[in-house]
Amino acid sequence: MASVLNPTAQSESNVEVHRYYSGAVVVVAFLALALQAFLHKYGNWSELVDLPLLVTIYFGVSRRNPVSGLLLGALIGIAQDALSHDNPIGLYGIAKTLVGYVASSVGARLDTEHPLSRFALVFVLFHFQQVILAIMERVLLNHAAPMFTIHLLLDSLATATVAVALFALLDRLRRSS
Repeated sequence: MASVLNPTAQSESNVEVHRYYSGAVVVVAFLALALQAFLHKYGNWSELVDLPLLVTIYFGVSRRNPVSGLLLGALIGIAQDALSHDNPIGLYGIAKTLVGYVASSVGARLDTEHPLSRFALVFVLFHFQQVILAIMERVLLNHAAPMFTIHLLLDSLATATVAVALFALLDRLRRSS
């Protein structure tokens, strides 16, 4: 009867929402922000991978709730802005808010458990974030910011590759239902 009244009830029942141990999201987000903020002292190689972006995407896709993905992205982005001395506060906050929302929305509709789909999703969302950052820098700050370069392509490939391994590790933080 419920499926007759609500035709989306059947499709929604097939989507598994993952639960995590208490404090796991906060600890993982804190570690990602700390590593991102302090590893740049040891070379430019740490800038290849955007760990806060990966945490935003992973928990957004896993939770499959656009509101929680949006809020998590906003909090991580604003914290990243606060720790960064190069960008004004709000730049990463806005970008990661949108990425968290999109990741949660996609996670509710697609199978994101396969490593290839995770790689593709992170690759696309990395460039989505870069386009948002470039538009904001051009419009709000009047800075010429590139939307696509070879360096950004290499960064996106490195970030997506690390994401596949990191997401497999983060899957171990799930609570069994």
